[in-house]
Amino acid sequence: MTERRRSIGSWIEGARAAGVELGYPGERMGLPREGAGSVAGYGRRLGALVLDWVIALAIAAVLAGALHVGAQTRSLLTLLVFGVMAWLLTGSIGTTVGKRLCGLRVVRVGGGPVGPLWAFVRALLLVLVVPALIWDRDHRGLHDRAANAVVVRI
Repeated sequence: MTERRRSIGSWIEGARAAGVELGYPGERMGLPREGAGSVAGYGRRLGALVLDWVIALAIAAVLAGALHVGAQTRSLLTLLVFGVMAWLLTGSIGTTVGKRLCGLRVVRVGGGPVGPLWAFVRALLLVLVVPALIWDRDHRGLHDRAANAVVVRI
């Protein structure tokens, strides 16, 4: 393969295609490659997000019915419930219901709980969506990096 073609391929396929060894997700943080304490994969995190969102939808539907609000307010209420749920549960017990069901928890890099303040920062960025869509090679979104947190397997 010519050098120019290899360069173009590396741009499309990532750094590993150019021969750069990046290690496994979490290696730079001293986390194991597999098993308990390893960095959570995208599939589990997405599953946990869907479960948490469904729970937030159900709670918001009950609140919207009790408060007699319209569809637009109900959508904002769902987002608010999701954010508050993520903040309080992550800040207090280190996991949400969806994460727990998927075998995940949120910890500070280096171990230890996230705590209420950093869980709030993380939840605020999570509901803004865009920071959660930008990931690094350790599977951490900007919301995780801002809180110096990582989602790991239980």
